[in-house]
Formats: sequence, structure tokens, C-alpha cells
Amino acid sequence: MNWIEFKNKMFDLGCFSIHQVYAWQPGFDRNNLVRWTKKGYLVHLRRGWYAFPEYKDKPEFAEYIAGRIYNPSYISLHSALAFYGLIPESVVQITSVTSLKTASFTNEFGEYSYKSVKSDLMFGYFRRPIADGRTTPYATSEKALLDLLYLYPFYNTESELLELRLDGDILRTHWDRRTWLTMGKSFQCARLEKRMQLLEKVYNL
Repeated sequence: MNWIEFKNKMFDLGCFSIHQVYAWQPGFDRNNLVRWTKKGYLVHLRRGWYAFPEYKDKPEFAEYIAGRIYNPSYISLHSALAFYGLIPESVVQITSVTSLKTASFTNEFGEYSYKSVKSDLMFGYFRRPIADGRTTPYATSEKALLDLLYLYPFYNTESELLELRLDGDILRTHWDRRTWLTMGKSFQCARLEKRMQLLEKVYNL
């Protein structure tokens, strides 16, 4: 198979797995991917996953990759909080939550970090529309904050919570406390509920 034929078939996917290639061409020679990557025609994302370098300039495509190369997962934690404007810092890593084991990957599109939770805690997210008609799984603002308190238990003092520098105005106007409390109970974690109560006190919610 030549490169032009392969690209014409796969390019619109943006990123793809070797299994998608085999589904199209069962006899495909995997060494082609190694050769095309060395030539710069493809970008290696993680084991078995590739993308076309032309997509590096596409807006939000790095976020789209996050939900593709490690699935099931959804963008949450610091990345989601920054997206909603709840924390002031820009985030270098794209942070996600998964029911798979904790993992991290670095490739030409960015740095990807995945924190593991039990499968019954994989809720509170939706498919957010991004560029080119694609969607990517994103935590709601309430779930992103709960994931943070749950997965980073050192946020258990007033000083540590103040270090987050959460935007109180956004919390008070665009944040659903009833949803936050209902979701929080689903974790069935008394320590998390104490951290939730402390956060509400610190930020006067």
C-alpha cells in the first residue's frame, strides 16, 4: 500500500488506532506506520495510536486526542477547571479521569495525564462540541471540582484550598450547588464530604 492511498482513506479521522487500520486492511503491514512516522508523515501518540501532523494546528484537537487514546476517560481536574475559568492558571498538561489505570503520555500534541477512579465514579461529564464537528468528553464544573478534591486529598486545609485561587464569582453564579452536593454523596466518601464543606466555608458559598 502506498502513502497516498493510506492518507486518502484515514486523514479525515485525524487520529486513529492500528485496529482501525486492520479493520480496513486486515493484511496491512504495520512497518509502514513506523516508516511513515520516521519520515514525518505521521505522529506517534502512544502505543498503537497515530495522528496526522497537519492536525497540530487545528483548534482543540489536542483535547480531542485525550479522549481517544485512552478510553474511557473524560477531561477533568485542572484542565476542566481552567476551561470554566474557575482557576486562573493555564494548564500545561491535559488532565483526565479514567476507569483504567493511572497513566501519562507525551507526544507532539501535548502532555496527557490520566487519574484513575472506580468505574461507578465515571459520571458527571458530557460530550462537548469542538472544532470540525468533533466532540470530546468533558466533566461538568461541579464534577471537575469533586474529582479534584477526591483525587488530591491534600486539599484538606483552608490554606491549601485558598492556594487553588478559585473564582468565587463564577462559583456563585455558574455553579449548581445542588448538583455538587448530589454528586458528592455518590462518592460515598466521608473525607470528601468534609473537604467539600471546608471549600464552601473558605469561598463563602
